[in-house]
Amino acid sequence: MVQDTHSGNNRENVYSTSSSKTGIARFFETFLRRFRTAGYLIALIPLYILGVMIMSISLTPGVYFFQYVLEYSKDWVQIFQFGAIAFALVAGFFMYGFTIIFVAPFFNFILPLRIKPWRGGYYSLQSVPWYFHNAFTYLVRYTFLEFITPTPLNILFYRLMGMKIGKGVHLNTTNISDPSLIEIEDNVTIGGSATIVCHYAVRGFLVIAPVKIGKGATVGLRAIIMGDVEIGAGATIAPHEVVLPKSRIPAGYPSKKIEKKAKFTSKKVSSTSED
Repeated sequence: MVQDTHSGNNRENVYSTSSSKTGIARFFETFLRRFRTAGYLIALIPLYILGVMIMSISLTPGVYFFQYVLEYSKDWVQIFQFGAIAFALVAGFFMYGFTIIFVAPFFNFILPLRIKPWRGGYYSLQSVPWYFHNAFTYLVRYTFLEFITPTPLNILFYRLMGMKIGKGVHLNTTNISDPSLIEIEDNVTIGGSATIVCHYAVRGFLVIAPVKIGKGATVGLRAIIMGDVEIGAGATIAPHEVVLPKSRIPAGYPSKKIEKKAKFTSKKVSSTSED
Protein backbone atom coordinates (compact mmCIF):
# COMPACT_ATOMS: atom_id res chain seq x y z
CA MET A 1 0.00 0.00 0.00
CA VAL A 2 1.36 3.40 -0.93
CA GLN A 3 0.69 6.71 0.80
CA ASP A 4 0.35 9.99 -1.04
CA THR A 5 0.79 13.13 1.06
CA HIS A 6 -0.87 16.10 -0.60
CA SER A 7 0.62 19.54 -0.38
CA GLY A 8 -2.52 21.05 1.13
CA ASN A 9 -2.72 23.98 -1.31
CA ASN A 10 -6.48 24.47 -1.50
CA ARG A 11 -7.72 25.88 -4.77
CA GLU A 12 -10.99 27.01 -3.24
CA ASN A 13 -12.86 27.08 0.04
CA VAL A 14 -15.01 23.95 -0.18
CA TYR A 15 -17.06 25.09 2.81
CA SER A 16 -18.02 28.43 1.28
CA THR A 17 -21.73 29.09 0.74
CA SER A 18 -21.07 31.38 -2.23
CA SER A 19 -19.70 30.81 -5.73
CA SER A 20 -16.85 32.44 -7.61
CA LYS A 21 -18.60 31.90 -10.93
CA THR A 22 -20.50 34.59 -12.80
CA GLY A 23 -24.01 34.93 -14.20
CA ILE A 24 -26.59 32.18 -13.90
CA ALA A 25 -23.90 29.62 -13.00
CA ARG A 26 -23.11 31.68 -9.89
CA PHE A 27 -26.79 31.73 -8.90
CA PHE A 28 -27.23 27.96 -9.24
CA GLU A 29 -23.96 27.05 -7.52
CA THR A 30 -24.60 29.47 -4.64
CA PHE A 31 -28.06 27.97 -4.18
CA LEU A 32 -26.53 24.49 -4.26
CA ARG A 33 -23.99 25.37 -1.58
CA ARG A 34 -26.30 27.35 0.65
CA PHE A 35 -29.19 24.87 0.62
CA ARG A 36 -27.18 21.68 0.18
CA THR A 37 -29.77 18.99 0.70
CA ALA A 38 -32.63 20.80 -1.04
CA GLY A 39 -30.30 22.06 -3.76
CA TYR A 40 -29.02 18.64 -4.65
CA LEU A 41 -32.47 17.10 -4.58
CA ILE A 42 -33.61 19.72 -7.09
CA ALA A 43 -30.45 19.39 -9.19
CA LEU A 44 -30.78 15.61 -9.33
CA ILE A 45 -34.49 15.46 -10.20
CA PRO A 46 -33.58 15.42 -13.93
CA LEU A 47 -31.20 12.53 -13.22
CA TYR A 48 -33.93 10.46 -11.55
CA ILE A 49 -36.30 11.21 -14.43
CA LEU A 50 -33.66 10.10 -16.94
CA GLY A 51 -32.98 6.97 -14.91
CA VAL A 52 -36.67 6.06 -15.00
CA MET A 53 -36.72 6.69 -18.75
CA ILE A 54 -33.65 4.53 -19.36
CA MET A 55 -35.02 1.63 -17.34
CA SER A 56 -38.52 1.97 -18.83
CA ILE A 57 -37.23 1.93 -22.41
CA SER A 58 -35.04 -1.06 -21.60
CA LEU A 59 -37.94 -2.93 -19.98
CA THR A 60 -40.29 -2.38 -22.92
CA PRO A 61 -39.18 -5.39 -25.06
CA GLY A 62 -39.48 -7.71 -22.06
CA VAL A 63 -42.91 -6.39 -21.10
CA TYR A 64 -44.10 -6.80 -24.68
CA PHE A 65 -42.81 -10.38 -24.78
CA PHE A 66 -44.39 -11.17 -21.40
CA GLN A 67 -47.76 -9.81 -22.52
CA TYR A 68 -47.54 -11.81 -25.75
CA VAL A 69 -46.83 -15.08 -23.88
CA LEU A 70 -49.60 -14.32 -21.37
CA GLU A 71 -52.17 -13.92 -24.14
CA TYR A 72 -50.86 -16.85 -26.19
CA SER A 73 -50.95 -19.28 -23.23
CA LYS A 74 -54.24 -18.23 -21.64
CA ASP A 75 -56.06 -21.39 -22.79
CA TRP A 76 -53.28 -23.79 -21.88
CA VAL A 77 -53.38 -26.30 -19.03
CA GLN A 78 -52.51 -24.32 -15.92
CA ILE A 79 -49.15 -25.97 -15.18
CA PHE A 80 -47.95 -25.29 -18.73
CA GLN A 81 -49.30 -21.76 -18.61
CA PHE A 82 -47.38 -21.10 -15.37
CA GLY A 83 -44.24 -22.50 -16.97
CA ALA A 84 -44.70 -20.22 -19.99
CA ILE A 85 -45.24 -17.19 -17.74
CA ALA A 86 -42.13 -18.03 -15.72
CA PHE A 87 -40.12 -18.37 -18.93
CA ALA A 88 -41.45 -15.03 -20.16
CA LEU A 89 -40.48 -13.30 -16.89
CA VAL A 90 -36.91 -14.57 -16.99
CA ALA A 91 -36.54 -13.97 -20.71
CA GLY A 92 -37.96 -10.47 -20.22
CA PHE A 93 -35.29 -9.71 -17.63
CA PHE A 94 -32.52 -10.70 -20.02
CA MET A 95 -34.17 -8.67 -22.79
CA TYR A 96 -34.03 -5.73 -20.38
CA GLY A 97 -30.34 -6.38 -19.70
CA PHE A 98 -29.30 -6.70 -23.32
CA THR A 99 -31.20 -3.49 -24.07
CA ILE A 100 -29.96 -1.31 -21.20
CA ILE A 101 -26.29 -1.86 -22.09
CA PHE A 102 -27.03 0.20 -25.20
CA VAL A 103 -29.69 2.61 -23.88
CA ALA A 104 -27.67 3.93 -20.92
CA PRO A 105 -24.60 4.76 -23.05
CA PHE A 106 -26.88 6.43 -25.60
CA PHE A 107 -28.25 8.83 -22.99
CA ASN A 108 -24.73 9.37 -21.63
CA PHE A 109 -23.63 10.31 -25.17
CA ILE A 110 -26.44 12.70 -26.09
CA LEU A 111 -26.34 14.74 -22.87
CA PRO A 112 -24.09 17.82 -23.00
CA LEU A 113 -22.38 16.75 -19.75
CA ARG A 114 -18.84 15.42 -19.95
CA ILE A 115 -16.88 14.31 -16.90
CA LYS A 116 -13.44 15.95 -16.75
CA PRO A 117 -10.46 15.84 -14.39
CA TRP A 118 -11.20 18.27 -11.60
CA ARG A 119 -10.59 19.15 -7.95
CA GLY A 120 -13.15 21.04 -5.87
CA GLY A 121 -16.16 20.80 -3.59
CA TYR A 122 -18.93 18.25 -3.87
CA TYR A 123 -21.46 21.07 -3.96
CA SER A 124 -20.25 22.51 -7.25
CA LEU A 125 -21.62 22.56 -10.78
CA GLN A 126 -18.55 20.65 -12.03
CA SER A 127 -19.56 17.65 -9.93
CA VAL A 128 -22.93 17.31 -11.71
CA PRO A 129 -21.54 15.56 -14.85
CA TRP A 130 -19.69 13.18 -12.50
CA TYR A 131 -22.99 12.25 -10.82
CA PHE A 132 -24.78 11.72 -14.14
CA HIS A 133 -22.00 9.67 -15.74
CA ASN A 134 -21.68 7.34 -12.78
CA ALA A 135 -25.44 7.09 -12.28
CA PHE A 136 -25.86 5.78 -15.84
CA THR A 137 -22.99 3.35 -15.25
CA TYR A 138 -24.47 2.10 -11.98
CA LEU A 139 -27.94 1.55 -13.49
CA VAL A 140 -26.37 -1.16 -15.64
CA ARG A 141 -23.86 -2.34 -13.05
CA TYR A 142 -26.37 -3.02 -10.30
CA THR A 143 -29.16 -4.48 -12.42
CA PHE A 144 -27.48 -6.61 -15.08
CA LEU A 145 -23.75 -6.24 -15.72
CA GLU A 146 -22.71 -9.16 -13.50
CA PHE A 147 -24.52 -11.52 -15.89
CA ILE A 148 -22.23 -10.59 -18.79
CA THR A 149 -18.94 -10.28 -16.87
CA PRO A 150 -16.44 -11.34 -18.08
CA THR A 151 -17.56 -11.46 -21.70
CA PRO A 152 -17.01 -9.21 -24.73
CA LEU A 153 -20.36 -7.61 -23.88
CA ASN A 154 -19.13 -5.94 -20.69
CA ILE A 155 -16.16 -4.59 -22.62
CA LEU A 156 -18.56 -3.32 -25.28
CA PHE A 157 -20.64 -1.56 -22.62
CA TYR A 158 -17.64 0.19 -21.07
CA ARG A 159 -16.38 1.25 -24.49
CA LEU A 160 -19.79 2.75 -25.22
CA MET A 161 -19.52 4.63 -21.91
CA GLY A 162 -16.26 6.20 -23.09
CA MET A 163 -13.60 3.90 -21.64
CA LYS A 164 -10.57 3.41 -23.88
CA ILE A 165 -9.97 -0.34 -24.07
CA GLY A 166 -7.33 -2.01 -26.24
CA LYS A 167 -7.30 -5.43 -27.87
CA GLY A 168 -7.18 -8.67 -25.92
CA VAL A 169 -8.33 -7.13 -22.64
CA HIS A 170 -9.87 -9.43 -20.02
CA LEU A 171 -12.16 -7.44 -17.71
CA ASN A 172 -13.47 -9.62 -14.89
CA THR A 173 -15.02 -6.94 -12.68
CA THR A 174 -17.96 -4.57 -12.53
CA ASN A 175 -16.44 -2.43 -9.74
CA ILE A 176 -15.65 0.44 -12.08
CA SER A 177 -16.52 4.11 -11.69
CA ASP A 178 -15.86 7.05 -14.03
CA PRO A 179 -15.28 4.79 -17.07
CA SER A 180 -14.74 7.66 -19.52
CA LEU A 181 -11.55 8.63 -17.64
CA ILE A 182 -10.03 5.12 -17.76
CA GLU A 183 -7.59 3.94 -20.42
CA ILE A 184 -6.66 0.25 -20.62
CA GLU A 185 -4.10 -0.75 -23.25
CA ASP A 186 -3.76 -4.06 -25.14
CA ASN A 187 -3.66 -7.46 -23.42
CA VAL A 188 -4.40 -6.20 -19.92
CA THR A 189 -6.01 -8.54 -17.39
CA ILE A 190 -8.24 -7.10 -14.67
CA GLY A 191 -8.93 -9.74 -12.02
CA GLY A 192 -12.21 -10.63 -10.37
CA SER A 193 -13.81 -7.93 -8.19
CA ALA A 194 -10.91 -5.53 -8.72
CA THR A 195 -11.90 -1.88 -8.23
CA ILE A 196 -10.98 1.00 -10.53
CA VAL A 197 -12.20 4.47 -9.55
CA CYS A 198 -11.06 7.79 -10.98
CA HIS A 199 -12.15 9.81 -7.97
CA TYR A 200 -11.25 10.13 -4.32
CA ALA A 201 -11.77 12.51 -1.41
CA VAL A 202 -9.12 14.47 0.45
CA ARG A 203 -9.56 17.27 3.02
CA GLY A 204 -13.12 17.96 1.91
CA PHE A 205 -12.23 18.04 -1.79
CA LEU A 206 -13.59 15.79 -4.50
CA VAL A 207 -10.72 14.92 -6.84
CA ILE A 208 -11.47 13.44 -10.26
CA ALA A 209 -8.40 12.24 -12.16
CA PRO A 210 -7.72 9.66 -14.91
CA VAL A 211 -6.32 6.13 -14.64
CA LYS A 212 -4.08 4.56 -17.27
CA ILE A 213 -3.09 0.87 -17.30
CA GLY A 214 -0.26 -0.04 -19.67
CA LYS A 215 0.00 -2.84 -22.19
CA GLY A 216 0.16 -6.36 -20.78
CA ALA A 217 -0.34 -5.31 -17.16
CA THR A 218 -2.22 -7.47 -14.64
CA VAL A 219 -4.44 -6.21 -11.84
CA GLY A 220 -5.07 -8.98 -9.33
CA LEU A 221 -8.17 -10.19 -7.54
CA ARG A 222 -9.83 -7.45 -5.43
CA ALA A 223 -7.00 -4.99 -6.01
CA ILE A 224 -7.96 -1.29 -5.82
CA ILE A 225 -6.78 1.34 -8.30
CA MET A 226 -7.63 4.94 -7.39
CA GLY A 227 -7.61 8.19 -9.35
CA ASP A 228 -4.50 9.80 -10.88
CA VAL A 229 -2.67 6.49 -11.29
CA GLU A 230 -0.51 5.20 -14.14
CA ILE A 231 0.49 1.55 -14.28
CA GLY A 232 3.34 0.69 -16.63
CA ALA A 233 3.45 -2.00 -19.29
CA GLY A 234 3.76 -5.53 -17.96
CA ALA A 235 3.35 -4.49 -14.33
CA THR A 236 1.55 -6.76 -11.88
CA ILE A 237 -0.64 -5.44 -9.09
CA ALA A 238 -1.03 -8.22 -6.52
CA PRO A 239 -4.42 -9.44 -5.27
CA HIS A 240 -5.86 -7.06 -2.62
CA GLU A 241 -3.09 -4.52 -3.26
CA VAL A 242 -4.10 -0.85 -3.08
CA VAL A 243 -2.62 1.69 -5.48
CA LEU A 244 -3.25 5.12 -4.01
CA PRO A 245 -3.72 8.42 -5.86
CA LYS A 246 -0.73 9.94 -7.71
CA SER A 247 1.09 6.60 -7.84
CA ARG A 248 3.25 5.79 -10.86
CA ILE A 249 3.89 2.06 -11.20
CA PRO A 250 6.86 1.37 -13.50
CA ALA A 251 6.88 -1.17 -16.30
CA GLY A 252 7.63 -4.66 -15.04
CA TYR A 253 6.68 -3.92 -11.41
CA PRO A 254 7.19 -5.50 -8.86
CA SER A 255 10.71 -6.21 -10.16
CA LYS A 256 11.42 -2.45 -10.06
CA LYS A 257 10.82 0.17 -7.40
CA ILE A 258 7.80 2.45 -7.55
CA GLU A 259 8.58 5.93 -8.82
CA LYS A 260 7.69 8.47 -6.15
CA LYS A 261 5.68 11.38 -7.43
CA ALA A 262 4.92 12.43 -3.86
CA LYS A 263 5.98 11.38 -0.37
CA PHE A 264 5.09 7.75 0.26
CA THR A 265 5.01 5.29 3.15
CA SER A 266 4.31 1.59 3.03
CA LYS A 267 1.18 0.96 5.08
CA LYS A 268 -1.02 3.73 6.32
CA VAL A 269 -2.84 6.50 4.45
CA SER A 270 -3.30 9.86 6.11
CA SER A 271 -6.04 12.17 4.86
CA THR A 272 -6.67 10.37 1.55
CA SER A 273 -9.67 8.05 1.23
CA GLU A 274 -11.69 6.47 -1.51
CA ASP A 275 -15.06 8.17 -1.98
